[in-house]
Amino acid sequence: QVVESCVAAAGYSVGEFAALVFAGAMDFAEALYAVKVRAEAMQAASEAVPSGMLSVLGGREANYKHACLEARRHCEALGIENPVCEISNYLFPDSRVVAGHLQALEFLQQNAPKFHFTRTKMLPVSGAFHTRLMEPAVEPLAEVLKSIEIQKPLICVYSNVDSKKYMHSKHIQKLLVKQVVSPVLWEQTMHSMYQRKQGTEFPYTYEVGPGTQLGAVLRKCNLKAWRQYSHVDVTEDEEAAQT
Repeated sequence: QVVESCVAAAGYSVGEFAALVFAGAMDFAEALYAVKVRAEAMQAASEAVPSGMLSVLGGREANYKHACLEARRHCEALGIENPVCEISNYLFPDSRVVAGHLQALEFLQQNAPKFHFTRTKMLPVSGAFHTRLMEPAVEPLAEVLKSIEIQKPLICVYSNVDSKKYMHSKHIQKLLVKQVVSPVLWEQTMHSMYQRKQGTEFPYTYEVGPGTQLGAVLRKCNLKAWRQYSHVDVTEDEEAAQT
């Protein structure tokens, strides 16, 4: 009943492929192959440059762009050409993920009080995903997406790149490639999805996956929408099938 009455879907980063499969825009097996190519290409790009991602919780005075600029200047002083340090994920108000050269992220951690960062934490990932350091991964993904049949989604699917609904198959193909080197606008996507006239009820929201992180983010973005939130743990179904 939930599936039949679903009106919209969104996926975080690689989860966008799952959302598109759910919405009938892509075949499951073909999407899985595209995800494999994407993962291998992004891993190869990660190995080319020592880089990473830093989760940042900032105070109201935090200026992320200024902090990233200072971190890039620091890298230039160390002799790093064209250093990268930029916001790669917008999670919820006061929370961002900054990605780029490791030296830049270390600089931000060491100077956290100066930039009004209340908490910083390095993420356990191998590279600076959703930044221009992932440019080597663009072409392999673009090629595989050209070989896949993409349909117009049966329900609204929101893009990480611009937080808007996908319009047609070429639009999906273009933005899935762009997503690799663009920040994930998740906070903005939450605002787009749940925007409604005052007095209109919020829909039921289901997070399907192994964790509840997106539910926690929704709570920070929109408390009223979160009150209609449920988590569907796919690992429970797998365990039941095995027993």
